[in-house]
Amino acid sequence: MSSSLPAFWAVIPAAGVGARMAADRPKQYLQLGGRTILEHSLGCFLDHPCLKGLVVSLAIDDPYWPNLACASDARIQRVDGGAERSGSVLNALLHLHGLGANDEDWVLVHDAARPNLSRCDLDKLLGELADDPVGGLLAVPARDTLKRVDKHGRVVETVDRSVIWQAYTPQMFRLGALHRALADSLVADAVITDEASAMEWAGSAPRLIEGRSDNLKVTRPEDLEWLRQRWTNRR
Repeated sequence: MSSSLPAFWAVIPAAGVGARMAADRPKQYLQLGGRTILEHSLGCFLDHPCLKGLVVSLAIDDPYWPNLACASDARIQRVDGGAERSGSVLNALLHLHGLGANDEDWVLVHDAARPNLSRCDLDKLLGELADDPVGGLLAVPARDTLKRVDKHGRVVETVDRSVIWQAYTPQMFRLGALHRALADSLVADAVITDEASAMEWAGSAPRLIEGRSDNLKVTRPEDLEWLRQRWTNRR
């Protein structure tokens, strides 16, 4: 791990609607411990002394963001989101160039609905990857037995879980390399599910940094309930 942590920019793609939550608003605006999920997701970065600035990608007609206290924070810039995550991140990277960021600057992309990122995990990611030629991401080794199935839902084989990891965020890459990977993969109509997959498509091998398993992404109602129980127990 590097003895000093590098300065970085943060990007939060937050233009999604989170349909699986079946809520009356996008999941990033649901309440958790007195604040929205999005505010928690931003908070770990805003509290960090190495942050150079943060860009959040939002739906063009997002009516909720202006009501948040952090919306007036001078360190946060808002940009329009894209139709998919990759487009939202790419718009944010373009905006960073406009702010004077250079190609060698580190950019950390974090899920808007991943509100439980710990400072120790963030510092570990920054320290471990500070001098890495590619960058990488927080991840967790698979714990359960994994099955590969056919189209009928029947097991084809048991997968070796020792080589399987769950990809988390933040994901940390150089601005220029990530920008090129995302832009080129979009032109090629490649299937890109996160920033690491764009870098992989471009021929790079991101490094996995083991993080905490409670860095949970809120996808279903039970995820939010689990986090609410944790927040209650902290009091």
